[in-house]
Amino acid sequence: MIRHPQGRLVDGLWLEEEGSGEPVLLLSGLGPAGSHVIFHPHFDALADTHRVLYLDLRGRGRSERPADLSQITFAGDVADVAAVLETIGPVHLYGFSYGGLLSQALALDHPHLVRSLTVANSLHSPEMWQLNHANLNREIANQLPEVWDRILELRAEGLRSTDAPMRAEFAKATPLIRFFDPAAAARLADEPGARNLELYPVFCGDDVDFVIGGQVPHIPDFRPRLKDLTMPFAVLAGRHDRALYPALQRDFQRHAPKAEFHLLERSGSFSHVEEPETVLALLREFWR
Repeated sequence: MIRHPQGRLVDGLWLEEEGSGEPVLLLSGLGPAGSHVIFHPHFDALADTHRVLYLDLRGRGRSERPADLSQITFAGDVADVAAVLETIGPVHLYGFSYGGLLSQALALDHPHLVRSLTVANSLHSPEMWQLNHANLNREIANQLPEVWDRILELRAEGLRSTDAPMRAEFAKATPLIRFFDPAAAARLADEPGARNLELYPVFCGDDVDFVIGGQVPHIPDFRPRLKDLTMPFAVLAGRHDRALYPALQRDFQRHAPKAEFHLLERSGSFSHVEEPETVLALLREFWR
């Protein structure tokens, strides 16, 4: 069972916090459908030195859900987080996956709310989101051809990638293509209601594993603006991330040459799960 710190609703968003010291806000990923649960228990030790804030976006986790999921947009997510931060004050911002896109928008458009910016296993643009899926599919076809054959069979039958039978096939590949050590997939925390799977096809398009859709193409490309960041900026990437792979991650270096860049050598897409001690040590040093 997952241990949750004390939480409360803030303008409809679920916020948990523990510890004291300079505040750190964690923004989660698993596409746009995940909740803060994926950070438990891997960030527990950070509360020894910092005030750690876990936030669920609207319609995800324990936050309020709109009746119409199409009301959830990237711009709306950014505005929601900014409103919460106005009540807290400036924070060290840690954005994982989709949370990294939100974090870049917050740092660029609301810099007074951000002490430092860290994007982890994240991306900078819709183009990178599309390349992520293309590479994942290439890895499945190469490493798990029997799974890929079944995916192609279902696709020939007219199923979209977010239909349940297709999701089941893609899930078979997750441990091998998302983790340095496939056994680490068992350490990725989950609980009932943590992920809003109904939101995923609405926000990303119902065939997102092949062609991004929904809100995703309308997310800004942050590369041209990364040079304008005024706060300390760090990028964490996994050497064995087969989705947002290292060659793509180097774009952050090219467009933000002053940023710190850390390639974690024993991580895939979830560095905080596979190398939590290393991640926390890097963060504590970065925030000094």
